[in-house]
Amino acid sequence: MKTSKIIGILLTMILVFSFMLTGCGSSSKGSEDAAGNEASLESTSGEDKNAAGETGKTDTAEKIIIFQSKVEIIDQLEACAKEYQQETGVEVEVWGTTGDDYLQQLKIKLGNNQGPTVYSLAPGSESGELSAYLADLSDLSFVKDIVDNMADVKEGKVVGIPYTVEGFGMVYNKDLIDASKVTDYDSFVTMLKEQKEKGVNGFSLSQESYFLIGHILNTPFALQEDPGVYVEQLLKGEVKMQDTPEFAEFAKFMEAIREYTNNPLEINYDKETGDFATGKSASIHQGNWCYGMFADYDIDFEMGMMPFPLSGNDKIAVSVPSCWYVNSQAPDAEIQAGKDFLNWLYASETGEKYLLKEFGFLPVVSTMENADLDPLSKSVAEYTAAGKTIPWPMNSYWPAGIVDVYLLPVAQQFFTTEMTGTELLTNLNDAFVQAAK
Repeated sequence: MKTSKIIGILLTMILVFSFMLTGCGSSSKGSEDAAGNEASLESTSGEDKNAAGETGKTDTAEKIIIFQSKVEIIDQLEACAKEYQQETGVEVEVWGTTGDDYLQQLKIKLGNNQGPTVYSLAPGSESGELSAYLADLSDLSFVKDIVDNMADVKEGKVVGIPYTVEGFGMVYNKDLIDASKVTDYDSFVTMLKEQKEKGVNGFSLSQESYFLIGHILNTPFALQEDPGVYVEQLLKGEVKMQDTPEFAEFAKFMEAIREYTNNPLEINYDKETGDFATGKSASIHQGNWCYGMFADYDIDFEMGMMPFPLSGNDKIAVSVPSCWYVNSQAPDAEIQAGKDFLNWLYASETGEKYLLKEFGFLPVVSTMENADLDPLSKSVAEYTAAGKTIPWPMNSYWPAGIVDVYLLPVAQQFFTTEMTGTELLTNLNDAFVQAAK
């Protein structure tokens, strides 16, 4: 099948699995500082905006600030910013982040009227929580060409421009693993043992919050008949993870990972991808976004993406990971400058070059086509074309900020103690209930 046809099918099939992007919000208690900051967010009004922006407001904004969570494209985004300044004369400052506490950093900056012009959020609970800071982007020239149900729409207005379509599962070395033989818990454990006997780490997580627990925990949620209803019942205490078959098996997988693989708390994202690139790990739990991490390595093997085989799952998780937003509390000239940047990024030849070639994004605008996909993005396209995808409840339905604040400490404790799988589920269950308060 030609790549362009695969992409066309991808953009159609993803509609079936699109999560709700309209008015999907929730609250997260967080730490005392985060809670206090959230109170500050709630109290911000248009009057506050005028007071904060009056002295600095100008007819023409000469500078905008971009703050976003995708660490893989930070270098490319900085290069993009320089080209934008060369073409338009408007300076673009790119703020960096570690990724783990991005949402909390963003809340603090916005709450203190020090927020960026353009920023990223996961559409759903995150954007719902920060709805007071979402400018209307409906008038951007390319909005009409965004594939249906991919933009973040609230109250009939487009407020979020999708980055791309992404998928995650097990990124694997085809020389070391036969994907057709890793289809359930028993075969997964067999693979781990066989790789360990050969001196290879069979499977790797890493210490960052989403890479340690967020993405992998998405799978048992996605396998529920109605993930949204399940999360709602979980937050109300009407169901428990430890009583749900898919979660009970997830606990067994986590015990096996702890026993037969390298401790993920000793592995950061760079090491995880580096070990895979050099053949020290046979598979990693990642998505097509990680392909850019291999640029500095001479890869001598074929790689692909396969499902995490929980309960016999034969699908990968596919959705829109993040959207661009413009800070509605910024001065009017700065808001317009932020919108101008997004318009340039999605509607100019240079911007398209960065989106598709430098960032490696799958196109979400019908006028774009990426005929040069990397192997992992091709896997995402192929699984989507075959209808073998599951959604991302972690973006759509989980309380905002839960991964960094509530789930990460539980996972860290699991990998440093003899906590049983059942205890892991109990603690994760309690974390969800606590995050909903």
